[in-house]
This record gives sequence, structure tokens and C-alpha cells, in this order.
Amino acid sequence: MDSIDQRIISCLMANARSSYAEIGKEVGLSAPAVKRRVDKLLDNGVLRGFTAVVDPEALGWGTEAFVEVHCKGNVAPHDIQHRLEPMAEVSAAYTVSGAADAIVHLRAADIHHLETALERLRAVEIIDRTVSTVVLSRLLDRPLAP
Repeated sequence: MDSIDQRIISCLMANARSSYAEIGKEVGLSAPAVKRRVDKLLDNGVLRGFTAVVDPEALGWGTEAFVEVHCKGNVAPHDIQHRLEPMAEVSAAYTVSGAADAIVHLRAADIHHLETALERLRAVEIIDRTVSTVVLSRLLDRPLAP
């Protein structure tokens, strides 16, 4: 990946709907050359896809929490993932170092919905206990800069 690829990525991050011609004007390449580079970035896994960025609050999912998950015994990460995937409220989950086995980011419509989601999370058979932190306000939500 060279500086032109990085500039193409920057253009796509700013507006993934930009045409190859528009990106080409920014980086000094023809549209076909940009397409070849984008295809290569996709093939190499640098770009994983293109998506719309949606505001969860606008969809009614404005309540969120981060939850430490402590499992019973040794549980493989893929087992944790398998148990969390069916829960629509789980927006992200990570294995972590420290006392917790995982950190889960939950999103819900309101505090009652969040409580219900937490109860379902705690009922998962591999989970021993959880420690929840409700988000009061989002101070910084920065996209990755290439």
C-alpha cells in the first residue's frame, strides 16, 4: 500500500459514494486505475466493504452501556461470540485483558429495554457475572484516519 492507496482510502472514508472519476481527480489517476486499486484493496482485506453510517439514536436506540462479561471457567472466544450473536442489542464485543473475559457494547431503546437486554445477557449459561456501565454522553466518536 502506497501513499496513493492511502489517499484513495481517505476519499472513500470521507464519502464512500464518490465515483472512481471523482476519486481519480483527487489522487491524480484515471477512473479505471482507481477501480483497480480499490479492487486490490478489497482483495487484500484493507477495505472490508462499503456501508451507510446510521445514527442509532435516530433509529430509537439511544441508550447504551458497556458491560464486562465474566465467564464460568475457561471459555473460548468463539463460544462467547456464538452466544452473543443472537442478541440484537449487542453492537460490539471484544475479548480483553484483565479480570473480564469480554467487554460488550449494548444499545437499547431506553433504560427498560437495556435492563431486559442485561437480564438476557446474564442468563447466558456460560456467563457467571457482569459489571455494567451506562453511557451518559458520548464525548468523542472518531473514525479511523488512514
